[in-house]
Amino acid sequence: MPTPHAESRSRYFSVGAHEIHVTEWGDPELPPVVMWHGLARVGRDFDTLARALAPLFHIVCPDTIGRGLSSWSSNPAQEYQVPVYCSHALALMDMLGFERVRWVGTSMGGIVGMALAATEAAANRIERLVLNDVGASLNAEAVERIKAYVSVVPEHDSMERFEAFLRIAYAPFGQLSDAEWRRMAETSVRRRDNGKLSPHYDPAVMEVFAGQSGPVDLWSLYEAIRCPTLLLRGENSDLLDAAVADEMTRRGPRAQLVTVPGCGHAPGLNTVDQIAMLKGFLA
Repeated sequence: MPTPHAESRSRYFSVGAHEIHVTEWGDPELPPVVMWHGLARVGRDFDTLARALAPLFHIVCPDTIGRGLSSWSSNPAQEYQVPVYCSHALALMDMLGFERVRWVGTSMGGIVGMALAATEAAANRIERLVLNDVGASLNAEAVERIKAYVSVVPEHDSMERFEAFLRIAYAPFGQLSDAEWRRMAETSVRRRDNGKLSPHYDPAVMEVFAGQSGPVDLWSLYEAIRCPTLLLRGENSDLLDAAVADEMTRRGPRAQLVTVPGCGHAPGLNTVDQIAMLKGFLA
């Protein structure tokens, strides 16, 4: 017999004008962990990790507005922004009764976590922080690369072709099983009005992101963080330079740095070694 709460639950929360979808794992009596996904992804990316950690934690994996099963914005330029995502995160924590959480953030989700942990009003609510391949400054060339590939929403005739696209676009995630690739495809696809398949996000999310200019410098946020911080860097990452990651071990919260072999931007957090490392840090 499966243990209670061993499988995911799908929930929806009204936050302001939005409906936010959350995938929930684990017993609600256990310590809470929030897992927040990257720019063009969805909360289901954490399925493998969340299932493995569910015996120890109560885990919630939101879909950011404009992605997955959460609602889209009628005011993209104003709402598809990190401060808004932070306000939604705090609202979800309040609704779920979470006074303090452990936070696991991949890429954009890590920036949201940094912003919360560095903000005086929210800092005491982040107990431990995992930054998955995102840092206090980001490589400008990599940011432009990401803008280029997310700004065009591809369309595919079949699930096989959509999955093949994901296997190429997200090869830097590292080693995923065939079942994990298929699950990624099925949990992050939508069928468009013309019947074709595309990634499940509002194109306006990427238009807003592509319209942002200038270097991404988050050192002021990072240096305000006081909670224990684990920094993961894919050994082949082009977004988080090795020199920046190393400097983050000496400034701010003096993160514990782990370089993840066989990955770029960003480690999938799905292998036995990665899961064991996160379990040790979060526990």
